Amino acid sequence: MKWFKGYRCALSLTFDDGLRSQLNVAVPLLDRYEFNATFYICPSGDDWKNRFRSWSDVASIGHEIGNHTLSHPCPCNPSENPRGHCLENMTLQEIERDILVAQARIEEIAPRKSYTFAYPCYETEVGRGIERRSYVPIVAKYFIAARAGCELSVCANSPKTCDLYKLLSWRVERTKGDTLIGLTIRALIERRWIIFTFHGIDEGHLPVSKYDLEMFLEFLSTYDDEIWIAPVCEIAEHIIKIRREIGIK
Repeated sequence: MKWFKGYRCALSLTFDDGLRSQLNVAVPLLDRYEFNATFYICPSGDDWKNRFRSWSDVASIGHEIGNHTLSHPCPCNPSENPRGHCLENMTLQEIERDILVAQARIEEIAPRKSYTFAYPCYETEVGRGIERRSYVPIVAKYFIAARAGCELSVCANSPKTCDLYKLLSWRVERTKGDTLIGLTIRALIERRWIIFTFHGIDEGHLPVSKYDLEMFLEFLSTYDDEIWIAPVCEIAEHIIKIRREIGIK
């Protein structure tokens, strides 16, 4: 029980890409139910200060603003542009520079003690063939935790054994509220940390409906004495503390 402050499991709601529907729909819903979430943004563009000013307000009410890189590089495949801006065409130095520029801007938007990272498109490597390299070690230099994806049947994290720099998360686009509830109940039984990755709310090509999100938040509100619902940063900090106390790296 010490892993989750006396709760039976932990849960983090994460939202990628800084979409308008997150500001207009998700944040008000979260505030209604008094839950804090993690929003991973890419503060790019010449006018980034104006375009991302609203996220300062989101941070000020308790939500975490995390790093999702500056340029959101994804795999080249299935693109038809062999020289495109994508992970296979990047070096470790280039991805590190991309991350650090984003981080400097995020620290200006939403200053805090520590930060977490989310891998764009859930991918953790750059280059191709014999030059392919993981950039997880780079991320581990600057952040206390990082969220990836999951292709497994069990996508919840064991607080004792998970790699904090490659945390598993459920991709929930087009997922119904009852499925989200079922996944959470499984994590509750297994006493794990479950992370959900959202994008648009009735917006974009990876949406979840407002109806399903609200159904899920209503369910969580009835279990707030058993499920520790908190941003990735807060739960990661606690796990790091407990691991140090018992001698686990």
